[in-house]
Amino acid sequence: MLQSREVLGFEVDTVNSVQFSNHTGYAHWKGQVLNSDELHELYEGLKLNKVNQYDYVLTGYTRDTSFLAMVVDIVQELKQQNSNLVYVCDPVMGDKWNGEGSMYVPKDLLPVYRDKVVPVADIITPNQFEAELLTGRKIHTEKDALEVMDMLHAMGPETVVITSSDLQAPLGNDYLIALGSHRKTNADGTKMTQRIRVESPKVDAVFVGTGDLFAAMLLAWTHKHPNNLKVACEKTVSAMQHVLQRTIKSAKAQAGEGNKPNSAHLELRMVQSKQDIENPEIIVKATVL
Repeated sequence: MLQSREVLGFEVDTVNSVQFSNHTGYAHWKGQVLNSDELHELYEGLKLNKVNQYDYVLTGYTRDTSFLAMVVDIVQELKQQNSNLVYVCDPVMGDKWNGEGSMYVPKDLLPVYRDKVVPVADIITPNQFEAELLTGRKIHTEKDALEVMDMLHAMGPETVVITSSDLQAPLGNDYLIALGSHRKTNADGTKMTQRIRVESPKVDAVFVGTGDLFAAMLLAWTHKHPNNLKVACEKTVSAMQHVLQRTIKSAKAQAGEGNKPNSAHLELRMVQSKQDIENPEIIVKATVL
């Protein structure tokens, strides 16, 4: 989600882990998958020119274990250069459909995420199924989710956001729950944890790219509000709602009355949502737990 970060004032060097004709929500796609040697070569080019100075690294969809291991090596090297570098990882592995979870990346990615990637990450944005995979623990209640987030903190990241879940929302069945937890160490060494719940209206459609957009905007808003996960999540989720509502309205209009929108109709309306991404009106509030 390069556009949203650039719109929010970040200079971005993009490496495409996949170069596809279109996203994989369509019936067909063609293209190439970047392997670890090719990633290493690109990074070496940056290094030779001494332009490998970064404040943030953000990673998302990857299908290859060696590529993921190379990402860890690069992040560790960048952190040696800049101890304040923040690594935001969206551990894209799978999701739940009708209550059943399934992985849509090769299963051998899980141990690499769990044992190598998450320990070097500062912010992670798993969905409920991915959080369960990483910890080996099922989430049935909000209490379970908070305990799973504590387990994830113990693995490394200071900030954990479970971006979506099938938990019962206090506002009712038409709402989706996301949960966030930020653990910071005070000057005297004591730890403090801020936990929040965000309930947003469900949108009845299958979108592709929402996780990428969420992680990119969370990176930007946590940068602007480093010790206020509540505000960062309110801005992120509110902007998401603006984008999704605009997308579904446009998709329905294109599909015509009585017809189901297709993948092309449901492409996220990013450009049309530029103002909402830059300065979202807060339409979703978070509850401090």
